[in-house]
Amino acid sequence: MTTQSPQPKRISKVPRGVVSKPTAGLIWEGEAPAEPHGDHAVSGLWLGRSLALPVVKRIHGDEFRLTGLVPKLKRRPKTMVMLSSDFGPTASLETLQRRSRLLAELRRFFTDQDYWEAQTPVLSHDCCVDAWIDPFAVPIGHDEIGYLQTSPEFALKRLLCAGADKVFEVARVFRQEELGPRHNPEFTMIEWYQRGDDHHAQISFVEQLIRDLDTFAQTHTWNSQRSETPDFHRLSYEDAFVRFAEVSPSSASLKELADVARKSTNPLPAGIETDRDGLLNLILADQVEPGLAALRAVFLYDYPASQAALARIRHEAMPVAERFELYLDGIEICNGYHELTDPDEQQVRMVSQNQKRELARKAPIPDDSRLIQFMKANPLPQCAGVALGFDRLAMWILGLPTIQQVIAFPFDRA
Repeated sequence: MTTQSPQPKRISKVPRGVVSKPTAGLIWEGEAPAEPHGDHAVSGLWLGRSLALPVVKRIHGDEFRLTGLVPKLKRRPKTMVMLSSDFGPTASLETLQRRSRLLAELRRFFTDQDYWEAQTPVLSHDCCVDAWIDPFAVPIGHDEIGYLQTSPEFALKRLLCAGADKVFEVARVFRQEELGPRHNPEFTMIEWYQRGDDHHAQISFVEQLIRDLDTFAQTHTWNSQRSETPDFHRLSYEDAFVRFAEVSPSSASLKELADVARKSTNPLPAGIETDRDGLLNLILADQVEPGLAALRAVFLYDYPASQAALARIRHEAMPVAERFELYLDGIEICNGYHELTDPDEQQVRMVSQNQKRELARKAPIPDDSRLIQFMKANPLPQCAGVALGFDRLAMWILGLPTIQQVIAFPFDRA
């Protein structure tokens, strides 16, 4: 399963026209030039025939958004702004060594649980289709486009279709995403699948994994702020909203949800009053997540069916998506699904995600994937999958406040 990027809450995207036609490698505080220094646009990213460079826009404070790639120029423009003159690692060598040992312990944990480690392509013709996750498009030859993977989901599921039962991957993944204390466009994702499990079984497995890694770190006194792992809580999405926002996410009307959202955000973002999931995401961010942070370690499960992505939907009086997220001290750590196994339904959902992308003026992503073709001939077994952000988990275990303190060379120094 893919770590689903929730619908943006306050800042959905860089306004059109601000960096819609960027110049290579620049960090623009104002309007970009009228025309790009490039050959053509592919999949919404400015790409040339040679090496491409990133374009970054400051959104606010220390948050940046990576808005695309453009061809490298032969000469650096006078307006070029360097993010930093110090190109040494942002994490201490001691921290990087501890991170390495945590990763070795994680691999030991999975091996002891009879999982085997796979390696799947970083560059692929397929890409997970999500309305709010933007991949990096890469030209292949003269007329093909590949994608740096936002998740190893599709390849790992093909292994399940081929007969794998317990498989995991330590993957390098790439997303055009905001840059900030918890985000970097390139990051480490631990993703795994187990045949026969549902999302509740994987909630228990994730808790064991976190306890194991945190205990390992405590044995070496790597985090002076915490001497023991906090208790884990489990809350349904419905119960969390009732508890912290005093509203039912399933039965409340749009007007009722808008009234609740205004308690923390007034005025509301334009157009959101008719967007049920947009209102739910706003209430979740502003009112529910602070309550979850107070619980320290909490699994939020059974999301609205409209937010199923590629999770199964349990059809009851109020249908729910059989998925979960783990929050540790307010940090989103992982996302797990009881996986959808119907290839036709998966196709329908990916087409729907592309329709949302088009409405948001995002480039569509191919939705007739090699995974779906393989699933039709080799059915995906009942299984559960989890995608975990290792960099964020390392932050939490080591007691460090930013992702830059646990990776050697974040985007501005890569």
